[in-house]
Formats: sequence, structure tokens, C-alpha cells
Amino acid sequence: MRNTVSISFEQLEARLPHPDLTTVHRELDQRRARLGRKIVVLDDDPTGIQTVHGVSVYTGWSREEVLAGFREEKDLFFILTNSRAFTAPHTARVHEEIARNIAGAARETGKDFILISRGDSTLRGHYPLETETLRASLEQTGEKRFDGEIIFPFFKEGGRLTVDDVHYVRDGDMLVPAGETEFAQDKTFGYRSSDLKDWCEEKTGGRYGASGITSVSLEDLRALRVEKIVSQLTAVKDFNKIIVNAVDYCDVEVFALAFFMALEQGREFLLRTAAAVPKVLGGIPDRPLLTKADLVDPGNTRGGIILVGSHVKKTTLQLEELHHCRYPVEFIEFNQHLVLEEGGLSREVDRVVALAEEKIRAGRTVAVHTRRQRLDLDTQDKEKQLLISVEISDAVTSIIGRLTVQPSFIIAKGGITSSDVGTKALRVKKATAMGQIRPGIPVWMTGPESKFPGMPYVIFPGNVGAVETLREAVEILMG
Repeated sequence: MRNTVSISFEQLEARLPHPDLTTVHRELDQRRARLGRKIVVLDDDPTGIQTVHGVSVYTGWSREEVLAGFREEKDLFFILTNSRAFTAPHTARVHEEIARNIAGAARETGKDFILISRGDSTLRGHYPLETETLRASLEQTGEKRFDGEIIFPFFKEGGRLTVDDVHYVRDGDMLVPAGETEFAQDKTFGYRSSDLKDWCEEKTGGRYGASGITSVSLEDLRALRVEKIVSQLTAVKDFNKIIVNAVDYCDVEVFALAFFMALEQGREFLLRTAAAVPKVLGGIPDRPLLTKADLVDPGNTRGGIILVGSHVKKTTLQLEELHHCRYPVEFIEFNQHLVLEEGGLSREVDRVVALAEEKIRAGRTVAVHTRRQRLDLDTQDKEKQLLISVEISDAVTSIIGRLTVQPSFIIAKGGITSSDVGTKALRVKKATAMGQIRPGIPVWMTGPESKFPGMPYVIFPGNVGAVETLREAVEILMG
């Protein structure tokens, strides 16, 4: 295992040339159109749309829902699995069902597809379970045979970069190896390795050794050595892994061209990526950040609600900074530790809902947040820890579900929290990704079937943004 060290982002940027991508962009558009494939993104929590706009997000994966996605005019659509909140057996069952339905939709519509498993840019999630289940299930249907798996966790907006195969998390101007961050200590999805080759070996239990994994270098990407990268891709077999280094979107674009060229040569790959790759493969253009005029109905004089469930350090710092909001926000603490008392969570939900409704009706914005001290059980049973987390998340989510007054806006902070608010509390079946209110902070437009139809819903990942980003988003909505 290679030793890794923190590096300076500015020094890294200075050493990398920025190539002229005029020809790459033109050829990328031509090959994307020529392939004509549907791009299906399975999102393990709702934050994966944090780079796109104008695309559909289905919150279920029934045969009818998947078929509807394939029949859309747009090339790209998302299926929200929320599998990061699932146990491993549940995750496997869901991905087997999704694979069958994708294969069926592809046959019925006559459309080929590219399948992306969108995971966390800090490497948490059910990996390799999800992609291995998808591979096995799709190969059993006879729909495809996969030559390799592409590992591509780059996410510029969140400061997640990969250099010399080491994945980094940006902290100010410094890039910290992912294995040295709090995310690597996750109770359910923890890991040790920052080098993605070692990480693959670690996560697969040695079935894919680091020495046999292919690496696409920054040097080749910046030098536009597309044919060399195509040769690397076409040489991969037996579902071996390909690590892609990236510091900026130009790296994704050059790789995407090589990827499309490899597909044209008959190769097939599953992708495990963060949020940046679906945007580039789908040809989604940039758009300006959303404003209050885009998001808040001027006739709604009620207060908004911010629901904070995530417990990562970044979220706690952002919550503290929200106290300095230029507009008045009232804070309500939800004590999730009451899960240890019989009926404790139910009583706490009753208390918080009554208090929040009173303030929202009076035109005051509230921030409902879980108690900042983590509740870690005295157990090494990861599944039991996850089940308790889900019970708490269900209770927190129910606060939104029980509101009888429509707030002027809703922000949910944290991946599991925001997914449960969208699917369980707001009962969204199909949403449209509107864009981002701040870099990496996506917004849904809820569908007509939802609890609050046609309402923008801000999905704020727990591990994204600077300390002031939550405050800035709230100030935009309240301004």
C-alpha cells in the first residue's frame, strides 16, 4: 500500500496544462449522437443530480417506471435507489430487480444503454456489491457481457479529485487523502486506502489486485492521448477495474471521448462514478445557479424549513454558521437519542412538528436539526447500526410528512435525510432536476402526485460546500 500525503491544490493546478478541447468537444458530440444510447444512472442517494438540470429522476424502479425513462426523448435519466440506507441483502435484491427491468426496457424499446452506478464521491456505499450484482444479473439475462468496470469518483464541485490514483478531498487549499478523512471512518462503509487501486483490492477482498488494475493518467488526459486511452480500455477483460484520474472537467471530457470510441469497438463497461461523469456523458450544458425568483412563489408568505440530519463535521460547522444568517432563523433541536426509550422518538416528533408548524404559519423560518452528539451503539454489528440510523431517519423525515401547511421552501441536509424527505414525506414519484442553488447543491421540482406539487425542494448533501454554503443558500431563499 502506497503512502499518501496532503498536497496543495494551487500547486497541483500550476503543474497541469489546460489543453484546447475544441476538437474533443466536436467529436464527443458526434459520437454521443451516433451511439444513441440511453444513459441510466442508479443513484444511491438523491444528491447525484448535483451537476445536471432538465433530467427526470424516478424514485421507483418498477417495470413501468424504467420503461418510461427509456421512452423519454432525453438520453439521460436517474433512478433513485437510496441504497446507501439499505442493508446489504436488500441492496442486492433491489439491484437484481433493477437489472431485470432495464434489460426488459432495452428489449422493448430497442435501445441500447450505458449503466452508471452513481456513488459517493468520498467512496462510501455498497461497493462492490451494487456493480457486481448488476453485472451478474444483466449477464444472466443475456443483454450484455461486461469487459471492465470504470472507477471515477471525481466531483469538482465538492472538491473530490484523483491524482496519481490517490483520491483526495479538498479542505481549503489542501487536498487530503480520502482515507485520512472522517468519511473513511464511516461505521457502515469505512475503508483504509486512499490509493484507488488499493481501495479496489481492499473492497473486493483481494479478488482484484492493485497490480492488475488499469490507470488512466492525468498526463495522458491533458496531452489528449485519446488513442492510447482507448487501447487501455479495450485491453481490459474479466471485469477488471479502470481508475480514472481527474482534476477538472476537461479530464472527464477527454476520457468520455475515449470511452465512446471503445464502445464503438464493441467493448462494454459498467461505471461506478460520482456526479460529474453523468453530466459529461449525457451532454448536459452548464446553466447559471438558481435564484430566489426561480425557487420561491412570491405569493407564499409562510416561513421555510431546513431539516438537518447529517452528522458529518462539515454539516455541524455549516449549522453553526447558519446562526449568523442575515435573516432570522429559529432553531429546533430534535433529540434522536430518545430512540433508546420506548415511544421516545414518537413523542419527540409530536413536539417538534407542533412547534415548527406554529412558526411556519407565522412566517418564521425554522431549522430543525438532530442533536449534534452522534448516537453510536456499543456494537460492532454494522447492520444493526444501520437499522437504528434508518429508524431515526424515518422519525426525522416524518416531521416534513406531517406538516399541514406548505412552507415557502424546504431544504433537507444529508443524503439519507433528503432521500427520505423526497420519497416518503413529499411522496415524489417523478421529479425534474432544476439545477443547483449553489455549486453541488441540487434542487428538485416535485411532481403533481407529491404532497406539495410543483414545489422546489433543495437537496443539500451532508459532505458538500464550504462552512458558509448552507447559510448562503438560506439567504438566497429568504432574501
